[in-house]
Amino acid sequence: MSESKPHRSKVALVTGSTSGIGLGIARALADQGADIMLNGFGEPAAISSLVTELSTRYGVRVLHHGADMSKPSEIEDMIRSTESKLGRIDFLINNAGIQHVSAVETFPVERWDAIIAINLSSAFHTTRCALPGMRKRGFGRIVNIASAHGLVASANKSAYVAAKHGLVGLTKSVALECATTAITCNAICPGWVLTPLVQKQVDARAGEKKISNEDAKRELLAEKQPSGEFVTPEQLGQLAVFLCSEAAAQVRGVAWAMDGGWTAQ
Repeated sequence: MSESKPHRSKVALVTGSTSGIGLGIARALADQGADIMLNGFGEPAAISSLVTELSTRYGVRVLHHGADMSKPSEIEDMIRSTESKLGRIDFLINNAGIQHVSAVETFPVERWDAIIAINLSSAFHTTRCALPGMRKRGFGRIVNIASAHGLVASANKSAYVAAKHGLVGLTKSVALECATTAITCNAICPGWVLTPLVQKQVDARAGEKKISNEDAKRELLAEKQPSGEFVTPEQLGQLAVFLCSEAAAQVRGVAWAMDGGWTAQ
C-alpha cells in the first residue's frame, strides 16, 4: 500500500483549494495518499460536498478551513487547526491568489493592498507558522504557486506581478534558511491556466472585442503562450506531487516554469 501511495500518512495544507489550481493540487496529493486541509471561499453546501467527494474518492481525511488569507490571525488559526486536527503539516502549498487589471495611475489602492496581502503576505504568514513544526519533525515541503508573472511582467498587472516576483524571492530566502534541513521550498510558475480567475479575463476580452469566448481564449494564448494550449490544474498537481517527493529532496529555491514556452521567449 505504501508503495502505491507514496504520500500516505502525510498531511497537506493547500490554500485557495476549493477550485482551480489549488483543487487540482489537492486532488493530486490526495490521490497519492495525503490527508488534505482545504482552504477557500464557497457556498457551505458546495464545500461540504467537495470534502465528502475527496475523502470518499481517495480514502483520505479531508477537512476545510475558511481562513481569509488577507488576515494573519485567521491564517494562524488555520495552521493551528490543521496541526491539531490532522496531526501536523508535511506539505504546505501556498496557492491563494486574486487579480485586478488596471494601469498603475488608476489602480485602486485597496485592490493593490488586497493583492499583496493575499498573493504574497499570506505565504509569509503560513510559512512562518508552519516552519516550527516542520523543523521539529525534521521534514517539510513548501510549494509556492507563483506565476509566469513571477519571472516576467505584463502591463496593467502591477500588483499581481509585484506580488508574484516577491513570492519567488520569498521562496529563495526560505530555501536558503532551510538548506541544511530536510525542508525544501520551491515555486511553480504557471502560464495561462483556465481557472475561474483567467475565465474572467477571457470573458472581459470577449465582451470588449465582441468576439466569441473561444476566439478570446485563442487570442489570449497567442499573445503569451507559444504552445497555444492552457496548462491544466492536473499537470500542475503532478508537478507539486514531484516537488513533495523524496526525488525532489535537492530541488531547492527554484522557480519552475510550466507555461507552454511563455518565459522561454
